[in-house]
Amino acid sequence: MGMWVGRGRKARAAYGFDDIALVPGSLTINPNEVDISWELCARRFQIPIMAAAMDGVVSPKLAIEMGRLGGLAVLNLEGIFSRYENPDEVLDRITSASLEEATKIIQGIYGEPIKEELIHKRVSEIKKGGGPVVVSSIPQRAERFAKIAEEAGADFFVVQSTVTTARHIATEYKPMDLRQLKKHLSIPLIVGNVVTYEACLELMECGVDALLIGVGPGAACTSREVLGLGVPQVTATADSAAARDFYYKRTGRYVPIVTDGGMTSGGDICKALASGADAVMIGSAFARAHEAPGRGYHWGMATPHSNLPRGTRIRVGVAGSLEQILFGPAFTEDGTLNLVGAIRTCMGSVGAMSIRELQQTELIIAPSIKTEGKVFQRAQKLGTPR
Repeated sequence: MGMWVGRGRKARAAYGFDDIALVPGSLTINPNEVDISWELCARRFQIPIMAAAMDGVVSPKLAIEMGRLGGLAVLNLEGIFSRYENPDEVLDRITSASLEEATKIIQGIYGEPIKEELIHKRVSEIKKGGGPVVVSSIPQRAERFAKIAEEAGADFFVVQSTVTTARHIATEYKPMDLRQLKKHLSIPLIVGNVVTYEACLELMECGVDALLIGVGPGAACTSREVLGLGVPQVTATADSAAARDFYYKRTGRYVPIVTDGGMTSGGDICKALASGADAVMIGSAFARAHEAPGRGYHWGMATPHSNLPRGTRIRVGVAGSLEQILFGPAFTEDGTLNLVGAIRTCMGSVGAMSIRELQQTELIIAPSIKTEGKVFQRAQKLGTPR
């Protein structure tokens, strides 16, 4: 399996969203009658979309609104909201910085220590607003922050890093033990990020409740450029889904997978779900919401790294309210608004009544799918995400 890239060296072909298309079904369904809900640890959510744990995307205010609309939003406990009592002026500094100075300023801002009392405060704010509380941290702080978040009333805890594995070798510090973390945690544990069949299986065997899939595809992430790491999201999702299904057949425990990053339009989300995802996690699309804290800007979680930044600050603009981004009405033709409407219409067109049925949709390799017959659109820059 694979193609020769040099003497004695093979590489497997892998595919991203622009490389494939979904085949319409022989049966179609009224989009208003399909079921797009998904289940996470015995809790059902009305839309299969999570907002990413990035400071330009999720604040307590946006998390509350996302919960009201039927989705989930993850608050980053390594970020500004757990470092600063009043984050607005800090956000002003980030969004007003010049392109040349942005990363350096962000590095300085994130040098402020995390205040544990603010973790309690932010969790309580979301809880009081009626939203499900999902918070995240990097593995090095996971044991401590998970305990704090749990005591504060969080509903889900996420351990997230560029690449997360069940086995980690280190002599300079004690690696996090996912099995022990899960054993001592009474709330569900979501872990990411991962892209391979083998790594997914090992993490599932540690007892995790869901996995985030994707290394480096995000709009504000530069891990692929800096480190050379990554697997295109269609292949990463399909491989991870295969691990999920194998593990389910062997154990009877279903571990949802969430494709994280790389999606700029409703079509990309539909392709992620058809590739095997149970839900998706999105950053840049929600950074364009009026409610987003980034005010039209978006930056990666690894941007503030003091030694090797693997993210950047990008301008995404403001497209509309969070509700409009999710449910429309859309006033652009590029697929960046009414994401839920896109999922419903796609499912109706392929004849899928549920997300599980959408995962069985026929996929084809179709690199010309976005350009075939679109000469005038391409010339006028129409139909592409702005």
